[in-house]
Amino acid sequence: MHRRGSRRDRSGHHAIESAGPFPVRATVVSTRRPGTLYSGTSGFAYPDWMPRFYAPGTRAVDLLRAYSSRLNTVELNNTFYRQPTPTAIDGWLAATPETFRFVVKAQRGAAWRAFRTDATDSVPWLTAAYQPFGARLRCVLFRVEATTPRDDDALARLLDAWPADLQLAMELCHASWEDDDVHDALRQRGVALVTTDTDELEDPPIIRRIGPLLYLRLRRTAYTATDLDDWSARLAPFLDDGVDACVFLRHDADGSNALQAESLLGRAIRRACPDGQPARS
Repeated sequence: MHRRGSRRDRSGHHAIESAGPFPVRATVVSTRRPGTLYSGTSGFAYPDWMPRFYAPGTRAVDLLRAYSSRLNTVELNNTFYRQPTPTAIDGWLAATPETFRFVVKAQRGAAWRAFRTDATDSVPWLTAAYQPFGARLRCVLFRVEATTPRDDDALARLLDAWPADLQLAMELCHASWEDDDVHDALRQRGVALVTTDTDELEDPPIIRRIGPLLYLRLRRTAYTATDLDDWSARLAPFLDDGVDACVFLRHDADGSNALQAESLLGRAIRRACPDGQPARS
């Protein structure tokens, strides 16, 4: 069970509350550009979100356009089942503002082969499909399921084959991956470590800054306004220190979590611009 509070890592640094190998103090004074909060949901193509999130009568072809008018990122679910085509990517780009960012979930078959058998051939095939996104692709989510315990050799093969110019975020679900040596390997390659919050956890997990990006998957069934206040407060020191954060709530039946993602984004905008001027980037 993860515990919140100050802890000392192997290097002797304290990680304060939600921080990991890079210590973050309660108050961060920095002149650098604040980080951007990218807040969204896992997927967007859900007509059942009408009328709670989408306006009644919104056509299927207009769902992403409506979604991106309120949120600034999406974690694409369909890329987990099949590779995106250039035509599909062109349509997604055309439907969204230039400031909107995509995260793709790595296609499951190729991801399994890349991790378990042949990274040299599988990684180029997997990542070539993402090139049409260009700068609009924030990162690739690569999940290693809870059925797969720690395997340092498999991780090294994957990281060796992964393109240096394509941001990778890894969700390592088995508890055996929670180790300083694993974190060091990810950090050396600039890989983000995914933090996942689930109903099974008694307390929210520690946020570990591994690499240049924070990646949070908020997977509990529901979040209250107080929960969102807490997550916003925990993210604030990282954003103040110039670190971008991608935060995704799970898909639900009626779009309530999309509203919560919008509410979380609103908290960051109000905090960054208390005078009410828009601050999306």
